[in-house]
Amino acid sequence: MTGKNYTVRYRRIREQKTDFKTRLKLLLSNTPRLVVRCQTNSIRVQIVEYTPTGDKLLAAADSHELRKLGWNFTGGNMPAAYLVGYLAATKAKKNKVRKAIVDTGLSLVLKKTRLFAAIKGALDAGLEVPCSKEALPSEERCLGQDIENYAKLLLKDKAAYEREYSRYAKRKAKPEEIVSIVKKIKESIKWDLKKIWWVGLKLGFLRLH
Repeated sequence: MTGKNYTVRYRRIREQKTDFKTRLKLLLSNTPRLVVRCQTNSIRVQIVEYTPTGDKLLAAADSHELRKLGWNFTGGNMPAAYLVGYLAATKAKKNKVRKAIVDTGLSLVLKKTRLFAAIKGALDAGLEVPCSKEALPSEERCLGQDIENYAKLLLKDKAAYEREYSRYAKRKAKPEEIVSIVKKIKESIKWDLKKIWWVGLKLGFLRLH
């Protein structure tokens, strides 16, 4: 409904779901968008491409997929965000996506947070993503070094350790070993990509240039 002094705004603006000015700038770049969405216990990363009929999903990953790779920790922490970004970018590269720009939606953007851990994961997987290095968390934080150090400190007090990590004990997860676990999952993601590439080469699906 419109009037002389009032025009009803788009529904997604009223619901605070879309900033159309920002979205237009992203679409005009004609580059796939790296969409990162962080919730308390989960992280989701998608690489999407605009088409006249709607966004096309090129690749996606979420923290639930990490379970299949041996991740028994929370799906919402910094290392999980890093691994999800790494996994999503690895999938994107399989689909011949080489670059993307970050689409944060209406999320509050703060440096060195899970958002940028996911972006760092995508960068480390080889996806070209314009991003200031100052905004990225350190390699140690992405690997969970701070979590591991704290867990090792608590090991000196068994009761305190069990109180802090009781939920992890049920999953047989050891936070004092989280760095090595993150590295192993990264390697398994990389190995899966190499395996698919090698099989494709052997069967003639891929060619060396």
